Amino acid sequence: MSATEALRSAIEQLSELLGRAPESVSSLRPTDQGWEADVEVVELERIPETTSVMASYQVVLDPEGKLLAYERGRRYTRAQVDRKDGR
Repeated sequence: MSATEALRSAIEQLSELLGRAPESVSSLRPTDQGWEADVEVVELERIPETTSVMASYQVVLDPEGKLLAYERGRRYTRAQVDRKDGR
């Protein structure tokens, strides 16, 4: 499975499970067991958009692209920027 196929598979399956379409994929990496991806999802839409609540999900796929596991990681506002010191 190519990286592009893995990316599409992660987006489609996570979307089906969560009932909302992911915004973006922030990372994708091959592993010995398949693929891992970090997928960004809008959890709570607010006005203005910069105050919407986002969540980063770690998705684990097998070598054929089937979702094995997912876990919500951090939650943050759309306007939040990561800094080098981790705050």
